[in-house]
Amino acid sequence: MSSRPAIDLHTHSTASDGTLGPAELVRAAADAGLDVVAITDHDTTGGWEAAVRALPSGLTLVRGAEISCRWHGVEPAVPLHLLAYLFDPEEPELAAELTRVRAAREVRGERIVELLRADGVDISWPEIMAAAGGGTVGRPHIAAALIRAGLVATTTEAFGADWLGQRYRLPKEDIDVFRAVSLVRAAGGVPVFAHPRATRRGRIVPDELIAELAAAGLAGLEADHEDHSPAEAAQVRGLAAELGLLVTGSSDFHGTHKTVRLGAHTTDPEAYERIVAASSGVIEVASG
Repeated sequence: MSSRPAIDLHTHSTASDGTLGPAELVRAAADAGLDVVAITDHDTTGGWEAAVRALPSGLTLVRGAEISCRWHGVEPAVPLHLLAYLFDPEEPELAAELTRVRAAREVRGERIVELLRADGVDISWPEIMAAAGGGTVGRPHIAAALIRAGLVATTTEAFGADWLGQRYRLPKEDIDVFRAVSLVRAAGGVPVFAHPRATRRGRIVPDELIAELAAAGLAGLEADHEDHSPAEAAQVRGLAAELGLLVTGSSDFHGTHKTVRLGAHTTDPEAYERIVAASSGVIEVASG
């Protein structure tokens, strides 16, 4: 009997805040024994082309993105992430929103660095931008600069309350989550709510919102994730079953920014097939 394919639908490259380039990422995915991997950089499709060009034989690539969203049903609004798969990157409205969010990330990043420098922290915004190499800039890039400066030892420490987790944290501009679901669907893509019950990340949204999002076009929920406890993953699975949503599992791999390995959590083939079937086919999976 053949073994079930290993499918990891949430990874990041240097096109956003991962530490492996897109070509390195797909090679690492093949080396890790994956059969299917999704590249889902934050608010960008910038790594797609290089990943497709470098795709090893036997590996299938799902092109996607992790979109920065916000739910405005409470005050302050709750930030959340939407994984979008197999959408047309040239769909004008979605492309414009992703461009806006990336620009807002840069503005926020520079302001955070200004706050740090005002407190005597000797890090440089131009150096951070150079290290990002044209990728979507986020707090992990600032964390890396703090590590290089010897001010913190790890990314986890940099995201603590004394640094980027609270004292030097600023809000960023995101896309309203209902608009994001609508835009992804209009671009032929398939939207999945990333780590929806990860209480260790902060506030979570109520089940009622997820039900409303499902009615608006949300296709699935990410259940198996390093930031979900077993009980939280079980809650996600139960809610998905109630709402008729597909369930994914994935590593949320960021290279050395995180300790999680590729394929640490995976998606059932049936759920993967539902994602492919639900897309418009404008952007297809790529096979090596």
